[in-house]
Amino acid sequence: MDATPFEVSLPDATLDDLRARLRATRWPEVIGEDGWQYGVPQAWLRDMVRYWAEEWDWAAQAAAINRFSHFRVELDGVPLHFVHMKGEGPHATPLILTHGWPWTFWDFKETIEPLTHPSRHGGNAEDAFDVVVPSLPGYGLSTPLRTAGLGVPEIAALWVRLMTEVLGYARFAAHGGDWGGLITAHLGHAHAEHLLGVHLSIPVIPGVDLFAIGDDAFAPDEGWMVKRRAEAAPLIQSHVAVHSSDPQTLAYLAADSPTGTAAWIWERRRNWSDCDGNVESVFDRDHLCTTAALYWCTGSFTSAMRLYHAFFRNAWTVAHERTPTIEAPTAFALFPKELIFIPRQVAEEKTNLKRWTAFERGGHFAAAEQPAALVDDIRAFFGGLR
Repeated sequence: MDATPFEVSLPDATLDDLRARLRATRWPEVIGEDGWQYGVPQAWLRDMVRYWAEEWDWAAQAAAINRFSHFRVELDGVPLHFVHMKGEGPHATPLILTHGWPWTFWDFKETIEPLTHPSRHGGNAEDAFDVVVPSLPGYGLSTPLRTAGLGVPEIAALWVRLMTEVLGYARFAAHGGDWGGLITAHLGHAHAEHLLGVHLSIPVIPGVDLFAIGDDAFAPDEGWMVKRRAEAAPLIQSHVAVHSSDPQTLAYLAADSPTGTAAWIWERRRNWSDCDGNVESVFDRDHLCTTAALYWCTGSFTSAMRLYHAFFRNAWTVAHERTPTIEAPTAFALFPKELIFIPRQVAEEKTNLKRWTAFERGGHFAAAEQPAALVDDIRAFFGGLR
């Protein structure tokens, strides 16, 4: 089964429509203080939308994106886009990196080169990886999605086919955050025979209800996790409720208004990152605009939300009852502004735990926020499993 190479582009007509809609945004009234306590402040959003319409340069972004090799393939009627970059030397380890929402494949942009060519970035050539970065089904360039009900287990199975049947790797390493973390965890659970190991920047385990874990289950030195869980809980309520309950309703707003799409995405980028309230201290304007464009210009905001509906309307069923649940060697990379956590004791009971690293900085978008730290941890973990 062959994948087709291509260069990433967006139609000129779509980009013209984007700019016209941004310039014609109908702005709501500001009631009281224009601050983040009500959602995205209008003054900040107006300036961001002006930048997106007038200064953001898609051609420059596309040139950077196309420095990497892009491919398309269709599996079981599902169109998939992925980056595939070969590592230096003859023994590079295959590694699939999986993003989440509201991420895109481009959130891994600063990790690809250090992973494929470590000798250029303070590492050793023998630590090289063949890196595969797919876009989730229905996200960005993996469109149009016509298949309803695709959940975590189904995407994990597609990843196995992508890595083994399309790319010819018998066994491979995997890393993921957000949805990518759930998918990677399921790979290590249901497809351990294909996995060298799984590296997770969000602590999730199939069959474990994170919200049922009480505060008293955390060790005394894990109090910071309890504090962050409580702090983060209000920050995830609105999007989970809408995305999982009635995603099609929000889809009309998002499809019609790029400003609405961006406001919904950018608020999460601020609230879920380690940015001290200033999202632009972590993600520059071009990255924020490109992220929103990869959703709006491809029309994929609608199909991306369906993963929430598929997951939260159906239990994350386990593929087996063996212990540990994740049989593949497992690493957890814990970033302090992540949204959910588990006690180390649970990880030790439920996974084949080999590495547990707590970082001083970083949030939900670890690959984009702290790429060097993440690369070092991935190298260290899989270096012992080669």
